[in-house]
Amino acid sequence: MKTIATLLIIGLFMVSCNSSKPSNRMASNVNNKEQDTIRIANDSLEYEILIIEPGFNSWLASTAKPEGFYSQEYMESRNRQYVSEWNQRVLQPLRYNSNLYELQIDYQPHIDYGYEVNYKLYNYFIYFQLTYKQRLGSFVPRI
Repeated sequence: MKTIATLLIIGLFMVSCNSSKPSNRMASNVNNKEQDTIRIANDSLEYEILIIEPGFNSWLASTAKPEGFYSQEYMESRNRQYVSEWNQRVLQPLRYNSNLYELQIDYQPHIDYGYEVNYKLYNYFIYFQLTYKQRLGSFVPRI
């Protein structure tokens, strides 16, 4: 299966040395990681997006504009620009933080990935820019 995007930006979980219940904290971190993983796949188009980002799932549900707010064409246009800038940063690890920009995204403009994929990818880019104070283009990321 082709991978359109594998965004593996996993936050570091700091465990205090003075913790009286390290096994509970570890179980909690694993559970949070599962809750913060979003997978979008379509076997007929052979694509998959896997986003592992602490806080993204709850942000998507609580803060992002609802599905239907933006048109698919609008999000496709922004996603093309964001993906292009993202991929350029992946190739420049000495200039950009390689912990933020780990893997390239294979987003083909001639493929119709559908509304859901574009919606979640677009919102991930907004979340990423706001959370890490990055700018992936000339547009100011806003909600």
